[in-house]
Amino acid sequence: MNYIEIVKWIFDKLPYKQNKKYKYGLHRIFSLCEYLKHPQKQFKSIHIGGTNGKGSTSHMLSSILQESGYKVGLFTSPHLKDFRERIRCNGNMIEKEFIISFIKKYKNILEYFSFFEIITALGFYYFKEKKVEIAIIEVGMGGRLDSTNIILPIISIITNISFDHIKYLGKNLSKIAYEKAGIIKPYTPLVIGQYSHKTKLIFKKIAKNKKAPITFVNSNSYFNKYKTDLKGNYQIFNQKTVVKTIDILSKLGIKVSKYDLKNGFKNVIYNTNIQGRWQILRYNPKIICDVGHNESGIKILVMQLKQEFYKKLHLVLGFVKEKNIHKMLSFFPKNALYYFCQPNIDRKFPIKEIKEITKDYKSAQYFDTVIEAFDIARLKATNEDLIFVGGSTFVVAEIL
Repeated sequence: MNYIEIVKWIFDKLPYKQNKKYKYGLHRIFSLCEYLKHPQKQFKSIHIGGTNGKGSTSHMLSSILQESGYKVGLFTSPHLKDFRERIRCNGNMIEKEFIISFIKKYKNILEYFSFFEIITALGFYYFKEKKVEIAIIEVGMGGRLDSTNIILPIISIITNISFDHIKYLGKNLSKIAYEKAGIIKPYTPLVIGQYSHKTKLIFKKIAKNKKAPITFVNSNSYFNKYKTDLKGNYQIFNQKTVVKTIDILSKLGIKVSKYDLKNGFKNVIYNTNIQGRWQILRYNPKIICDVGHNESGIKILVMQLKQEFYKKLHLVLGFVKEKNIHKMLSFFPKNALYYFCQPNIDRKFPIKEIKEITKDYKSAQYFDTVIEAFDIARLKATNEDLIFVGGSTFVVAEIL
């Protein structure tokens, strides 16, 4: 098998492609890593969960620790352009040759595992082989039953809690918070970024039971914002969480100077190659894309759009199933020009259904592909206009 065939083989392990209901739990990934001689125990790790901000927080931390001279592993999802984006070492993607070698060597045993279990084990094994000093591990979905939750991190982070993946995590914030809090480990420091009164009580109760020292980031306190190449006003919330985390890490022996902290924030994109966060693709007209893809994420993005200057706003939007499309669309201005589309994935929210939902939109057009919608928006926009692309990570991925 060559690289392309192997990546296809991995993606064929997605539960919905297996025509069977996936049984969530940690026993499977634990047994796989046990077979691989527990690679996840060979490096220090930082575990990051939450609804929004996991990716930005993970990449900020990686950049800062890289600036401090540490060899840093980074495990995130999903990817935008290349499958290998999910597993990095000091910003560099996992080598194709490593993936080929790993799959060929363990293919017989991997046959019995799911897509995310396979890539989680691959990430752990890669970090062990690369001898990383610290691996930043982003939760795939939820926390309690997520495949990444077999690690024993030196610190855990929950960025925030809002509605997403309600089919799997629960239909209210308390249930979602409970699932996210599943990454809290006994006696392990915990940082909570954003929270409500209700979710704070849940986190405090679980942390107390596990005797985990808990720190809540005060979002209303004064904060000397650091300059960063990651745009987006919402990044200040992630910065606050990261600064608090670095402060705790320093007490655990992970030393980071003020100079490295400053440069880490300044060079996030340069050090880690993160994309899709309020990313300006071009000017005249200005084109911005962002991977925000749930209620709270879209609400924040629209607030920032209101601060932009333009003559007309063009919105290229597509979505995936299991999202509250009505709620997400309610945040966008009705007087914008809409170019609705559907990403090229099985989980796409069908354009026919979007058309039915938005039948009262006077300025809406509908397209079967993201590229077609984007091309028409560019054709109609003047140099004084603004084009925003979003609604789904997969829509942004196709544009990039």
